[in-house]
Amino acid sequence: MSPLILALAHVAVLAYALVAGVFLAFSDFIMRALSRTSGQGGAEAMQAINREVFRWVFMALFLGLAAVSLLLVVHAALWLDGAPAALVAAAGIVYLLGCFAVTVVFNVPMNETLAGMDLSQASTRHYWTGTYLPRWTFWNTARTIACGLAAALLLAGLAALSPPPAV
Repeated sequence: MSPLILALAHVAVLAYALVAGVFLAFSDFIMRALSRTSGQGGAEAMQAINREVFRWVFMALFLGLAAVSLLLVVHAALWLDGAPAALVAAAGIVYLLGCFAVTVVFNVPMNETLAGMDLSQASTRHYWTGTYLPRWTFWNTARTIACGLAAALLLAGLAALSPPPAV
């Protein structure tokens, strides 16, 4: 593995884990707390969160990891062999499908629907409690697992690339 790709892979392990941690916080306690607010408080807070998520730190990690994941898959397919190739490629594929694609296909459309809703309407409250909370949290948990798994797979792939310790 080239030094540049190796460095990117090491950074990607940490970045996968960081993104997993953000998603874990939402699935573990943020969404549950928002569900317990009175009236439209949870929906309003989530609308604000969804506007703020476009700040550069999280988006740089989220989008940057998609590019790095694709690079890792291609690199593993072309220049690695055996277990390291399978593990590195699997890490990239898991992130691309389990996090990036899930976000684009499931979470973002729900966020856009919620963003366009009037908080004073009963239909917003019904969407928030009956659709958004359970489905968004389910898919967010899938993203959490995918990011954690991508970190573990990439870490295992990097370990498999390392020479065995001298005895």
